[in-house]
Amino acid sequence: MRSMQQAAAGLPLQLVRRDPGRPGPGQVLLRVCACGVCRTDLHIVDGELPRLGHPVVPGHEIVGIVEAAGAGVERCAPGMRVGVPWLGWTCGTCAYCASGRENLCDAARFTGYHLDGGYADYALADSRYCFPLPEAYGDAEAAPLLCAGLIGYRALRRAGTARRLGIYGFGAAAHIVAQVARHQGREVYAFTRAGDAAARALALSLGAAWAGDSGAPPPEPLDAAILFAPVGALVPAALRAVVKGGTVVCAGIHMSDIPSFPYAILWGSGRSSRSPT
Repeated sequence: MRSMQQAAAGLPLQLVRRDPGRPGPGQVLLRVCACGVCRTDLHIVDGELPRLGHPVVPGHEIVGIVEAAGAGVERCAPGMRVGVPWLGWTCGTCAYCASGRENLCDAARFTGYHLDGGYADYALADSRYCFPLPEAYGDAEAAPLLCAGLIGYRALRRAGTARRLGIYGFGAAAHIVAQVARHQGREVYAFTRAGDAAARALALSLGAAWAGDSGAPPPEPLDAAILFAPVGALVPAALRAVVKGGTVVCAGIHMSDIPSFPYAILWGSGRSSRSPT
Protein backbone atom coordinates (compact mmCIF):
# COMPACT_ATOMS: atom_id res chain seq x y z
CA MET A 1 0.00 0.00 0.00
CA ARG A 2 0.95 3.67 -0.24
CA SER A 3 1.51 5.72 2.89
CA MET A 4 2.76 9.23 3.59
CA GLN A 5 5.43 8.88 6.26
CA GLN A 6 7.64 11.32 8.15
CA ALA A 7 11.01 9.99 9.20
CA ALA A 8 11.84 12.82 11.62
CA ALA A 9 10.54 16.21 12.76
CA GLY A 10 10.97 18.97 10.22
CA LEU A 11 11.33 16.63 7.27
CA PRO A 12 8.68 16.51 4.54
CA LEU A 13 6.31 13.59 4.29
CA GLN A 14 7.52 10.91 1.89
CA LEU A 15 5.56 8.44 -0.17
CA VAL A 16 6.46 4.95 1.08
CA ARG A 17 5.14 1.58 -0.09
CA ARG A 18 4.65 -0.96 2.67
CA ASP A 19 2.65 -3.98 3.70
CA PRO A 20 -0.69 -2.95 5.24
CA GLY A 21 -0.38 -5.72 7.81
CA ARG A 22 -3.01 -8.02 9.24
CA PRO A 23 -5.36 -7.18 12.10
CA GLY A 24 -4.39 -8.68 15.44
CA PRO A 25 -6.81 -9.51 18.27
CA GLY A 26 -9.27 -6.68 18.74
CA GLN A 27 -8.09 -4.86 15.60
CA VAL A 28 -9.61 -4.15 12.22
CA LEU A 29 -7.97 -3.39 8.88
CA LEU A 30 -9.55 -0.36 7.21
CA ARG A 31 -9.47 0.73 3.60
CA VAL A 32 -9.13 4.48 4.01
CA CYS A 33 -11.76 6.51 2.16
CA ALA A 34 -10.88 9.94 3.56
CA CYS A 35 -8.68 11.47 6.26
CA GLY A 36 -8.87 15.06 7.44
CA VAL A 37 -5.98 17.37 8.29
CA CYS A 38 -5.97 18.59 11.89
CA ARG A 39 -3.82 21.25 13.55
CA THR A 40 -2.38 18.48 15.73
CA ASP A 41 -1.01 16.80 12.58
CA LEU A 42 0.92 20.00 11.94
CA HIS A 43 2.19 20.06 15.54
CA ILE A 44 3.49 16.52 15.01
CA VAL A 45 5.11 17.25 11.65
CA ASP A 46 6.66 20.46 12.98
CA GLY A 47 8.10 18.63 16.00
CA GLU A 48 6.05 20.55 18.59
CA LEU A 49 4.99 17.31 20.29
CA PRO A 50 7.62 14.98 21.82
CA ARG A 51 9.31 12.82 19.19
CA LEU A 52 8.80 9.07 19.46
CA GLY A 53 11.94 7.66 17.90
CA HIS A 54 10.15 6.03 14.97
CA PRO A 55 8.65 7.18 11.66
CA VAL A 56 5.14 8.61 11.85
CA VAL A 57 2.21 8.22 9.47
CA PRO A 58 -0.04 11.16 10.47
CA GLY A 59 -3.80 11.47 10.20
CA HIS A 60 -6.42 10.91 12.89
CA GLU A 61 -9.68 11.90 11.23
CA ILE A 62 -10.06 8.60 9.39
CA VAL A 63 -13.11 7.38 7.51
CA GLY A 64 -12.70 3.85 6.23
CA ILE A 65 -14.34 0.57 5.30
CA VAL A 66 -13.61 -2.52 7.38
CA GLU A 67 -11.76 -4.98 5.15
CA ALA A 68 -10.86 -7.58 7.79
CA ALA A 69 -11.31 -8.13 11.52
CA GLY A 70 -9.05 -9.82 14.04
CA ALA A 71 -10.00 -12.30 16.72
CA GLY A 72 -12.50 -11.09 19.29
CA VAL A 73 -13.89 -8.20 17.25
CA GLU A 74 -17.66 -7.98 17.68
CA ARG A 75 -18.70 -4.41 16.89
CA CYS A 76 -17.09 -4.02 13.45
CA ALA A 77 -17.93 -6.32 10.54
CA PRO A 78 -16.32 -6.36 7.07
CA GLY A 79 -18.01 -3.82 4.82
CA MET A 80 -18.96 -1.47 7.66
CA ARG A 81 -17.97 2.19 7.32
CA VAL A 82 -16.40 3.55 10.51
CA GLY A 83 -14.50 6.56 11.79
CA VAL A 84 -11.27 6.57 13.80
CA PRO A 85 -10.38 9.54 16.04
CA TRP A 86 -7.23 10.82 17.81
CA LEU A 87 -7.63 8.48 20.81
CA GLY A 88 -6.63 5.13 19.34
CA TRP A 89 -5.92 2.76 22.23
CA THR A 90 -6.15 2.64 26.03
CA CYS A 91 -5.34 0.01 28.62
CA GLY A 92 -8.97 -0.50 29.66
CA THR A 93 -8.08 -1.34 33.25
CA CYS A 94 -6.76 1.80 34.99
CA ALA A 95 -8.89 4.08 37.19
CA TYR A 96 -9.37 6.53 34.32
CA CYS A 97 -10.54 3.85 31.89
CA ALA A 98 -12.82 2.31 34.53
CA SER A 99 -14.51 5.68 35.15
CA GLY A 100 -15.18 6.65 31.54
CA ARG A 101 -12.18 8.99 31.29
CA GLU A 102 -10.12 6.96 28.86
CA ASN A 103 -8.61 10.10 27.37
CA LEU A 104 -6.60 10.48 30.61
CA CYS A 105 -5.18 6.93 30.54
CA ASP A 106 -1.43 7.13 31.19
CA ALA A 107 -0.82 4.38 28.65
CA ALA A 108 -3.04 5.91 25.94
CA ARG A 109 -1.82 5.73 22.36
CA PHE A 110 -2.93 8.22 19.74
CA THR A 111 -3.76 7.75 16.08
CA GLY A 112 -1.32 9.31 13.66
CA TYR A 113 1.25 9.72 16.44
CA HIS A 114 1.95 6.57 18.45
CA LEU A 115 -0.11 4.54 15.95
CA ASP A 116 0.04 4.80 12.16
CA GLY A 117 -2.69 7.09 10.94
CA GLY A 118 -4.83 7.63 7.90
CA TYR A 119 -2.47 9.20 5.39
CA ALA A 120 -2.32 5.82 3.69
CA ASP A 121 -4.39 3.43 1.61
CA TYR A 122 -5.04 1.22 4.65
CA ALA A 123 -4.89 1.56 8.42
CA LEU A 124 -5.02 -0.81 11.37
CA ALA A 125 -7.21 0.33 14.25
CA ASP A 126 -8.46 -0.85 17.65
CA SER A 127 -12.09 -1.80 17.13
CA ARG A 128 -13.00 -0.22 20.49
CA TYR A 129 -12.20 3.15 18.96
CA CYS A 130 -13.91 2.67 15.62
CA PHE A 131 -17.31 4.35 15.42
CA PRO A 132 -20.10 3.60 12.92
CA LEU A 133 -20.92 6.67 10.83
CA PRO A 134 -24.38 7.84 9.70
CA GLU A 135 -25.04 7.26 6.02
CA ALA A 136 -26.21 10.85 5.65
CA TYR A 137 -22.62 12.11 5.84
CA GLY A 138 -20.22 11.67 2.95
CA ASP A 139 -16.66 10.55 3.64
CA ALA A 140 -15.17 14.04 3.35
CA GLU A 141 -17.98 15.52 5.45
CA ALA A 142 -17.61 12.97 8.24
CA ALA A 143 -13.80 13.07 8.57
CA PRO A 144 -13.49 16.48 10.31
CA LEU A 145 -16.13 15.49 12.84
CA LEU A 146 -13.76 12.84 14.22
CA CYS A 147 -11.52 15.45 15.83
CA ALA A 148 -12.63 19.01 15.14
CA GLY A 149 -16.20 17.93 15.82
CA LEU A 150 -15.47 15.75 18.84
CA ILE A 151 -13.10 18.09 20.66
CA GLY A 152 -15.15 21.11 19.62
CA TYR A 153 -18.37 19.75 21.05
CA ARG A 154 -16.62 18.57 24.21
CA ALA A 155 -15.18 22.07 24.67
CA LEU A 156 -18.62 23.59 24.10
CA ARG A 157 -20.07 21.36 26.83
CA ARG A 158 -17.31 22.50 29.20
CA ALA A 159 -18.40 26.08 28.52
CA GLY A 160 -21.71 25.29 30.21
CA THR A 161 -24.79 27.33 29.43
CA ALA A 162 -22.88 30.49 28.46
CA ARG A 163 -25.08 32.80 26.38
CA ARG A 164 -22.24 34.99 25.09
CA LEU A 165 -19.50 32.68 23.84
CA GLY A 166 -16.06 33.78 22.67
CA ILE A 167 -14.06 31.56 20.30
CA TYR A 168 -10.34 32.22 19.95
CA GLY A 169 -8.88 30.84 16.73
CA PHE A 170 -11.43 30.33 13.96
CA GLY A 171 -10.36 27.15 12.20
CA ALA A 172 -11.80 23.65 11.74
CA ALA A 173 -13.18 23.08 15.25
CA ALA A 174 -14.31 26.67 15.70
CA HIS A 175 -16.41 26.84 12.56
CA ILE A 176 -18.26 23.66 13.61
CA VAL A 177 -18.76 24.85 17.20
CA ALA A 178 -19.99 28.23 16.02
CA GLN A 179 -22.78 26.60 14.03
CA VAL A 180 -23.82 24.40 16.96
CA ALA A 181 -23.72 27.36 19.35
CA ARG A 182 -25.87 29.48 17.05
CA HIS A 183 -28.33 26.59 16.68
CA GLN A 184 -28.54 26.57 20.49
CA GLY A 185 -29.37 30.26 20.51
CA ARG A 186 -26.03 31.55 21.84
CA GLU A 187 -24.23 34.70 20.74
CA VAL A 188 -20.83 33.95 19.19
CA TYR A 189 -17.85 36.31 19.27
CA ALA A 190 -14.97 35.21 17.04
CA PHE A 191 -11.34 36.16 17.66
CA THR A 192 -8.87 35.73 14.80
CA ARG A 193 -5.29 36.62 13.99
CA ALA A 194 -4.72 40.26 13.16
CA GLY A 195 -5.55 40.91 9.54
CA ASP A 196 -7.22 37.55 8.89
CA ALA A 197 -10.14 38.96 6.93
CA ALA A 198 -11.11 35.56 5.51
CA ALA A 199 -11.58 33.99 8.95
CA ARG A 200 -13.62 36.97 10.14
CA ALA A 201 -15.81 36.82 7.05
CA LEU A 202 -16.39 33.10 7.59
CA ALA A 203 -17.33 33.68 11.24
CA LEU A 204 -19.81 36.40 10.36
CA SER A 205 -21.29 34.28 7.56
CA LEU A 206 -21.94 31.54 10.13
CA GLY A 207 -23.86 33.91 12.39
CA ALA A 208 -21.23 35.38 14.70
CA ALA A 209 -22.36 38.60 16.36
CA TRP A 210 -18.82 40.04 16.10
CA ALA A 211 -15.43 39.10 14.69
CA GLY A 212 -12.15 40.84 15.47
CA ASP A 213 -8.49 40.58 16.43
CA SER A 214 -7.62 38.12 19.20
CA GLY A 215 -5.87 40.90 21.11
CA ALA A 216 -8.91 43.18 21.12
CA PRO A 217 -11.58 43.17 23.84
CA PRO A 218 -15.03 41.99 22.73
CA PRO A 219 -17.85 44.55 22.50
CA GLU A 220 -19.67 42.71 25.30
CA PRO A 221 -18.32 40.75 28.30
CA LEU A 222 -18.31 37.03 27.59
CA ASP A 223 -19.92 34.34 29.71
CA ALA A 224 -17.35 31.80 28.48
CA ALA A 225 -14.50 31.54 26.01
CA ILE A 226 -13.02 28.57 24.15
CA LEU A 227 -9.40 28.69 23.01
CA PHE A 228 -8.63 26.65 19.91
CA ALA A 229 -5.64 28.81 18.98
CA PRO A 230 -2.42 27.21 20.36
CA VAL A 231 -1.25 30.54 21.79
CA GLY A 232 -0.68 30.66 25.53
CA ALA A 233 -0.73 34.47 25.60
CA LEU A 234 -4.44 34.34 24.80
CA VAL A 235 -5.29 32.68 28.12
CA PRO A 236 -4.96 35.84 30.25
CA ALA A 237 -6.65 37.83 27.47
CA ALA A 238 -9.61 35.46 27.53
CA LEU A 239 -9.76 35.53 31.33
CA ARG A 240 -10.04 39.30 31.20
CA ALA A 241 -12.77 39.07 28.55
CA VAL A 242 -15.15 36.87 30.54
CA VAL A 243 -17.51 38.00 33.27
CA LYS A 244 -17.13 37.16 36.95
CA GLY A 245 -17.74 33.45 37.32
CA GLY A 246 -17.03 32.94 33.64
CA THR A 247 -15.17 30.00 32.14
CA VAL A 248 -12.18 29.76 29.81
CA VAL A 249 -11.76 26.39 28.08
CA CYS A 250 -8.34 25.51 26.63
CA ALA A 251 -9.21 23.01 23.90
CA GLY A 252 -5.96 22.21 22.11
CA ILE A 253 -3.56 19.28 22.38
CA HIS A 254 -0.60 21.68 22.23
CA MET A 255 -0.22 25.29 23.32
CA SER A 256 2.72 27.64 23.69
CA ASP A 257 3.67 28.61 27.24
CA ILE A 258 1.12 30.65 29.16
CA PRO A 259 2.75 33.87 30.39
CA SER A 260 2.49 35.00 33.98
CA PHE A 261 -0.54 37.15 34.75
CA PRO A 262 -2.01 38.86 37.82
CA TYR A 263 -3.72 36.40 40.14
CA ALA A 264 -6.44 39.00 40.58
CA ILE A 265 -8.02 38.11 37.24
CA LEU A 266 -8.75 34.67 38.74
CA TRP A 267 -9.12 35.27 42.47
CA GLY A 268 -10.83 38.65 42.26
CA SER A 269 -13.53 37.50 39.91
CA GLY A 270 -14.19 33.82 40.42
CA ARG A 271 -13.28 32.97 36.83
CA SER A 272 -12.19 29.43 36.01
CA SER A 273 -10.04 27.75 33.35
CA ARG A 274 -10.72 24.23 32.10
CA SER A 275 -9.37 21.75 29.58
CA PRO A 276 -11.59 19.24 27.74
CA THR A 277 -8.74 16.82 27.03
